[in-house]
Amino acid sequence: MGTPEPTGYLSPHYARSLAEFGEPCAMPASGAWFLSREIADGGARDLMGCYPVLACETWGELASDRAALEGRVVSASAVADPFGAEDPAELHAAFPDLVRPYKEHFVVDLEGGADSIGSKHHRYYTKRALRELEIEIADDPPALLDDWTALYAELVQRHDIRGIRAFSREAFAIQLAIPGLVAVVARHEGRVVGAHLWYVQNGVATSHLAASSERGYELMASYGLYRGAIDHFAATPGVRWMNMGAGAGVSADADDGLTRFKRGWSTGTRTVHFCGRILDRERYSALAESHGTQASDYFPAYRAGEFA
Repeated sequence: MGTPEPTGYLSPHYARSLAEFGEPCAMPASGAWFLSREIADGGARDLMGCYPVLACETWGELASDRAALEGRVVSASAVADPFGAEDPAELHAAFPDLVRPYKEHFVVDLEGGADSIGSKHHRYYTKRALRELEIEIADDPPALLDDWTALYAELVQRHDIRGIRAFSREAFAIQLAIPGLVAVVARHEGRVVGAHLWYVQNGVATSHLAASSERGYELMASYGLYRGAIDHFAATPGVRWMNMGAGAGVSADADDGLTRFKRGWSTGTRTVHFCGRILDRERYSALAESHGTQASDYFPAYRAGEFA
C-alpha cells in the first residue's frame, strides 16, 4: 500500500486553493506548506503560513526546513496549529525570532462522549433549532459548491470580509474536494440554510468555516450544526479533539456573542501562537528601514500597516 494522502490543512491542495495570495511552497522534511509572496519594492520574497493555521506532519523537522531557506527568502511567519508541536522547544527552534501568544482557541475533548458536551443554555436552543431543521453530513461535499458559495457570500457581505478570508468560488471548488473535509448541513423544508465545514487531520477535527442564510439565522442553525458535528466526530474512530477556533476577540473570557457561543460548547482552550523567523537579516533590516517601520512590533516589520 502507498503512503496515505495528506488530509485537511496538510493537503497540498489546500495550499493550492490559496494560490491567488502566494505561490504554494512545500517544506519537504516537515510536510508543512507556506505561501511565497513578493515584497513590495523589495525585489525579494517572504513566506506566510496558509490561513488559518500552519499544519505540519513532523514539527521537529520544521527547523531544518527553515535552515534550507536561509538566504532564499527574507522571513517566514505563521499562526501555529495549537494541536501541533507537543514540545514547545520545537516551535522555538523553527521560529527563533518570535513565538507570541496570539489567541485562545476553544476545543472539545470527545473522550467523554457527545452526551456530556454543551451547556444547559446551548442544549435548550439546540432542541429548539432541531424542531425546524434537518441536520446531515454531506455524502458528496463538492456537490455543495453552489449552496455553500451562496451562503458564504452572505457572510462576506454581512461582515465586510476581505482578503484571504473572503475566499473565491475557485478556492472553494478545491477545498470541498480535499480529503478529510466533513461538511455538516442544515436544511429547512428541503433547502440548505446553513453549513459548517471541518477538516480532520492527526486525530483533530478543526472548524474551517461556517455560514447560514438569513432564514438559517432565524432558525438558529448554528446550534444544530454544532450539535451535528459533535455527534458525528464523537462517533468517528481516531478523532479525539475538536478545535472550534477563537471568538471575536483575543481572550477566551471576552463577552462577545461568538465567544459566548463557542465557550458554551467547549471543554477547554488551547493557546495559539504567532511565530516568525528572519532568514535574511541584512535584507530584513534594509526593508524595514526603507518602509520606516523598523520600530514596529508587527512581524515582519516591513509589512506593518500593509493590511490595515
